[in-house]
Amino acid sequence: MFQIGRIIMPSPLLRRLLAALVLVTLALPSAAAADCYVHYKAKRTNPYGLHYGIIRVSGGCPSSPGGLVQSRISSGGWTILNVVKVTTSSPSSSERRSAGSHYYR
Repeated sequence: MFQIGRIIMPSPLLRRLLAALVLVTLALPSAAAADCYVHYKAKRTNPYGLHYGIIRVSGGCPSSPGGLVQSRISSGGWTILNVVKVTTSSPSSSERRSAGSHYYR
């Protein structure tokens, strides 16, 4: 650090490090709040049916995604069979086609 009059100025290296720290700090909340995609299989008994679906969860991946999926699909008479995959990557076009009307349920 060096002093100009009564103002203490950080060195150029310290200014760069502080700027980098601020940028990293600002980027962290957006990374932590990334959307999560839960791929699942479900069944219904009356009328009988099976489906593969994908739901999007805002704010990161849940520790227990099965309960979250069940709460979203139960109103249609569906019961979750299993969680296939949990990821922060957007579903591929083939996964979206496979999910059909159960995409982002």
